[in-house]
Amino acid sequence: MRPLLAASLAALVLASPLAAQQLGAATKSPPPAGVQPGHGAAYPKGHYAELDKLPDWGGVWFLTFQGRVPGAVPEPGPKLKGDYLKKHEAIAAEAHANNGVTKRDRSYCSPPGMPGIMRLAQYPYEFIFAPGRVTINQEAWMQTRTIWTDGRQHQDEPDPTYMGDSIGHWEGDTLVVDTIGIDPNLEIDHGYPHSDKFHLVERIHLDPANPDMLVNEMTMDDPDALAEPYHTTARYRRDRYGALLEFECSQNDRNPVDASGNTEFK
Repeated sequence: MRPLLAASLAALVLASPLAAQQLGAATKSPPPAGVQPGHGAAYPKGHYAELDKLPDWGGVWFLTFQGRVPGAVPEPGPKLKGDYLKKHEAIAAEAHANNGVTKRDRSYCSPPGMPGIMRLAQYPYEFIFAPGRVTINQEAWMQTRTIWTDGRQHQDEPDPTYMGDSIGHWEGDTLVVDTIGIDPNLEIDHGYPHSDKFHLVERIHLDPANPDMLVNEMTMDDPDALAEPYHTTARYRRDRYGALLEFECSQNDRNPVDASGNTEFK
């Protein structure tokens, strides 16, 4: 802790016993919109027997890259418009001139966030079911995504984040997830920007023909950036007894951002 900050905190504690009591005090958040008071939101007592009715997504899951299969036709990218199309074209031109390398306005050790975490990552996932929520842990950058299934509604004006604001519900064995509030500094795909109005709907379910394949049907829309909704499907294969490893990018930060905001390539 910096000396000045430490001294200021010490003075605050000595000057005000009430302030000292409040330091570290628990907050008292109201129930989210759509959640009845007293029902415990995503922390209800009991309700674990209800999880037995959900499908078996145990183990860890690895994204399959269909475009890398010999003879496979590459999937077309999102159809952008306006300034977002111009930005995409500028990024593509920069990549062409620099052997596929483009500069970023943030460190390469910052996580990809959404939707890239679900469709571009080369590291495994695990899905954890709990009353009122589904948690997705992703090995790369040790990302954690929470999908609320307790009946809450979207926040009115969520702060843009890497994971966004995700609410979901089960339709039989399919988890339907609606996500908004994704940081507009992130991308739909490599070189495909989006606005703060970006909206993602996912339908995640096991493949009826292969219980060790998980399917994520994704629909993305953005009235500012996309000329039409973008549909794509991600598939994940299961490793029943696999486990996630610790991933700390900062241990090998090869591409930091310098004082001028330019990415350093080493």
